[in-house]
Amino acid sequence: MPIGKRLFAEFLGTFWLVFGGCGSAVLAAAYPALGIGFAGVALAFGLTVLTGAYAVGHISGAHFNPAVSVGLATAGRFKWADLPGYVVAQVLGGIAAAGVLLVIAGGKAGFDVHAGFAVNGYGASTPGLAGGSPDGYTLLAGLVTEVVLTFFFLIVILGATHERAPKGFAPIAIGLALTLIHLISIPVTNTSVNPARSTAVAVFAGGLAIQQLWLFWVAPVAGGALGGIVHHAFFEKTPPEPEIAGEP
Repeated sequence: MPIGKRLFAEFLGTFWLVFGGCGSAVLAAAYPALGIGFAGVALAFGLTVLTGAYAVGHISGAHFNPAVSVGLATAGRFKWADLPGYVVAQVLGGIAAAGVLLVIAGGKAGFDVHAGFAVNGYGASTPGLAGGSPDGYTLLAGLVTEVVLTFFFLIVILGATHERAPKGFAPIAIGLALTLIHLISIPVTNTSVNPARSTAVAVFAGGLAIQQLWLFWVAPVAGGALGGIVHHAFFEKTPPEPEIAGEP
């Protein structure tokens, strides 16, 4: 597949992830009486990956996330030479989605992008200022959460897409994994595991969200890289199943 088509697929897929996931958080999570809450936002993020993977996975591999691209590269499933282009496409797709979301959210009186725009953070939050942990978790808690969850996200991705895994079901497993990840960690960091997603909303929210953005590059990339290394070392090359005696 030509690299241009693959990069455009990554742009669109990451746009869909940020628009669907962050859009659900900004527009629908706290809607009076009928808000979807944490569970709804978690499901929305999972659904964006599930549907996006089925839509363009055959074109680009459906990474939609710099940490996933790094993890696939460390696992030997993705060319390091293609990594910079993928990361740029993912970040630009995310920023484009956040920009469209800002236009929509700004159509309601009283909306303030600097007060909350589905940003990620750690530590105490400041009223009226986007950033910080939703429930006041520390930097260390946020770091461990993001590394561990991104690590397991890559383990699921690499396992579900292994040549010996059941065909056609990988997007379901990956989407459900991302849903579970959000159910665990929204109160801690508002869930990143994706530097492009964190960057997209932080660019517009500014302030503390930009100051704390470094963590949501370092931790997911480290967790993704570690997941790729571990899977490659222990699970990538599986021995063939023994032949059944008497089988033709």
